Amino acid sequence: MRALIVVDVQNDFCPGGALAVPDGDAVVDAVNRMASEAPFVVATRDWHPPDHGSFAAQGGRWPVHCVQGTPGAELHPGIDASQIDVVVEKGQVPDREGYSGFEGTELERLLSEHGVDAVDVAGLALDYCVKATALDARRAGLNVTVHRGATRAVEVSPGDGERAVEELRAAGVEVVD
Repeated sequence: MRALIVVDVQNDFCPGGALAVPDGDAVVDAVNRMASEAPFVVATRDWHPPDHGSFAAQGGRWPVHCVQGTPGAELHPGIDASQIDVVVEKGQVPDREGYSGFEGTELERLLSEHGVDAVDVAGLALDYCVKATALDARRAGLNVTVHRGATRAVEVSPGDGERAVEELRAAGVEVVD
């Protein structure tokens, strides 16, 4: 069975958020279309404690974002939550980045229990959490397709998005437009 993993389409990663991905909210319609056709949909969301190590105040590289229980950590209001079967919270361990939806979560078990052997991956951000989740899905033995039209890159350094695509393809992940 094929499943859709919607990665971190949260308020803080969309325009106006604490760590906005350029044009991040542009993925919402594509994600909703994909979810309407998927037999099983898992959404991940960053769910950081207030003292998460990735925050600049703790010596990390990012501004405070997606803190547990805050509006910024909620899924973007345009996401049709009725199409999501399970929400997996990640990034809860203070000293781990937690980019991947598989890191420290039950995602692999959930997919296995539902007989999933292939996943489509969409969401934010292509060059961090989408890439890490897709690579871990591949390592878990799944066939993985990342949908470019349903993701956007942060581009901390110019070209990060394209480098992520190259890394994904080199790992056997199919990247489609």
